[in-house]
Amino acid sequence: MWVYEKKLQYPVKVSTCNPTLAKYLIEQYGGADGELAAALRYMNQRYTIPGSIVGLLTDIATEELGHLEMIATMVYKLTKDATPEQMKAAGLGAHYVNHDRALFYENAGGSPFTATYIQAKGDPIADLYEDIAAEEKARATYQWIIDVSDDPDLNDSLRFLREREIIHSQRFREAVETLKEERDRKKIF
Repeated sequence: MWVYEKKLQYPVKVSTCNPTLAKYLIEQYGGADGELAAALRYMNQRYTIPGSIVGLLTDIATEELGHLEMIATMVYKLTKDATPEQMKAAGLGAHYVNHDRALFYENAGGSPFTATYIQAKGDPIADLYEDIAAEEKARATYQWIIDVSDDPDLNDSLRFLREREIIHSQRFREAVETLKEERDRKKIF
């Protein structure tokens, strides 16, 4: 049974209105290597992976949904007091015209989320290597957002998310080793 605790996984604080930074963060909301793509990828893959790894994929998928909630909170806080002129100056003019300040699953360039972001091969080891790559790409993106951010409060939350991506990558690496051992021992898949 899944239980939703009505609080963010980690506190999100924002120092000032900054729609430009919000635009960058949207990449982690609806981009190819963002939190939505990760959550859906892992939920989908869990149906074709051996039982010893299903719990790991489920756990990480649901945590990614928590990260999605954090990113949504960050974007909301960074844009809630922005004027239409500030949204336009930040490159969010088209977003504003289409959605006002509502969140929409798109990447930083404004391209809508697509199911082609979700990879699933059906081979457990291949899928786990894809998951490792996805986590490392998310980690890199968080670092690059931190690099361009001048908001120390927001950077604290971004560092938390970056570190969670590292942990997920480590767990997937461990799962690959477990599956390789099972495959070699039992001659499965």
